[in-house]
Amino acid sequence: MKIARYGTAIVILHTFVNGLHGLAHLKIPVPLSWLQSLFIGTVIFPLPIVAAILLWTQFERLGVWLLLGAIAGSLLFGFYNHFLVISPDHVSKVAFTGWGMLFQVTAYLILIVDSLGCWIGLWAWKALPHQEEVL
Repeated sequence: MKIARYGTAIVILHTFVNGLHGLAHLKIPVPLSWLQSLFIGTVIFPLPIVAAILLWTQFERLGVWLLLGAIAGSLLFGFYNHFLVISPDHVSKVAFTGWGMLFQVTAYLILIVDSLGCWIGLWAWKALPHQEEVL
């Protein structure tokens, strides 16, 4: 039950921060490639929500793996696009005024929230009862 609560809490926070960041993308606008949009629309938003739902069911183990994978994917995607690759999506290319302020603040918050989400995912995986392998 503790895993489900913490996992759900981080998914709600992850979804909220990424939603605000997406709003800033639209308002500035900062364009995304079709591949980036596909990744966001399949991994960053829906998979953590599916994972949170699974954490409350008999498929908790699958939920933990899905949570860890989706949040880690989001963390790597955000780090790569906002801080490594110089593109319109890089924090240095967006002015820290108006919607750009929200863009930059949420880019950093995504790093923090998703790092915490990865930690929760690893903690949850370790907290799950592991079956001994039969030889």
